[in-house]
Amino acid sequence: MTRDYTQYPDDDNGNLLWEMYEDGDDLNEPHEIEFSIVFKTLELAEKCALHLLQQEQKISLFQETEGSKLWVLNAHVNMIPEYQDIQDLEEWFTRIATEFQGEYDGWGCMTYLYDLDEEVED
Repeated sequence: MTRDYTQYPDDDNGNLLWEMYEDGDDLNEPHEIEFSIVFKTLELAEKCALHLLQQEQKISLFQETEGSKLWVLNAHVNMIPEYQDIQDLEEWFTRIATEFQGEYDGWGCMTYLYDLDEEVED
């Protein structure tokens, strides 16, 4: 399989999309992409969460780990994972993170691959 660098450029986003494609992920189908912003306080995270809700974004908020003082705000965007759209959303979330004293922390996507020929054991 030959990589098309116009569709999957040689950078973090292009590399991740290429890995998803190589793993058999259908990138022509919508995926729920999580864009993450990290905050030092719950108060700052909640202010940003309210702003994103007003922008009609689906969000989740959680403390990074037990005992951690960091809070992670994820925006869940249902979209076809195309390089330029991800780039544009990263820029938007980076601006929002800066506005609310947070730090944009990247994006990710859960992928489910099922082998329909595999027998289910009782």
